[in-house]
Amino acid sequence: MNLAQSEVDAVIIAETCGCKERGQRISYAYVHSYHSLCLDKKDILAAEIQACERLLKYVSNESERSVVEKEIVDLRMALDLLT
Repeated sequence: MNLAQSEVDAVIIAETCGCKERGQRISYAYVHSYHSLCLDKKDILAAEIQACERLLKYVSNESERSVVEKEIVDLRMALDLLT
């Protein structure tokens, strides 16, 4: 069964993790597990971009901001390669 409309605005939530010594990364979590059944790669990349853009509004320091901005650039490039 495919979902025509999502009950929630955000399908995926992004957050920063890691430390300065090992490097910071972005981790993603599905809001509801049933969304993973009907999303293809393009949908997942688009949802990750949206999650990172929401996260960018709330980052507090420059190191996190640069990690999130780099992740957005990488995700957009991957999405462009798929289309």
